Amino acid sequence: MSTSETTRPATLDAASLRELINSGRSPRLLDVRTPGEFETSHIPGAYNVPLDLLKEHREELRNHLDEDVVLICRSGARATQAEQALTTVGLPNLKVLDGGMLAWQAANAPTNQGRPRWDLERQVRLVAGSIVLASVVGSVFVPGLKWVAGFIGAGLTFAALTNTCAMGMLLSKLPYNRGASCDLDTIVGQLRGGRA
Repeated sequence: MSTSETTRPATLDAASLRELINSGRSPRLLDVRTPGEFETSHIPGAYNVPLDLLKEHREELRNHLDEDVVLICRSGARATQAEQALTTVGLPNLKVLDGGMLAWQAANAPTNQGRPRWDLERQVRLVAGSIVLASVVGSVFVPGLKWVAGFIGAGLTFAALTNTCAMGMLLSKLPYNRGASCDLDTIVGQLRGGRA
């Protein structure tokens, strides 16, 4: 078995998760997208614990997550990072929603809808593409600008190889991506009280 196979998280498909929820045996649902993405659409009953906050406070969160937990993001990449972070603090029974919200919505499963916003991956494509385009066009007048485009290309390559995205993490801090209060105390209070 290869290293990539041994580190692959346990997953749960949308149909299986929907069955669990409908049967009354719903696991704890942690949505690790930005508050803005969460407000746009989320699975009813999910708790919003943004990935950066989860990584920073995984020890404290671990004390409030003793049952089955399903991690959710847009496509599964951020949920996989969350799974890796929570595994390091010894949290058992973690699963990643296979295909994330994209798969959930494709299955026509129940979703709470809010104000539409662009998801983080789309924002990264817009910013990276705009920088590359401006650098290439600008290099006609300032030849050194072509290196900015090269730097962005290298960053995107690194992001793909490591399954991380520095630009995405930076964009997640913008006010557009911040929604309702999403601090550690609020999240812990919701987890303790059992309300999403």
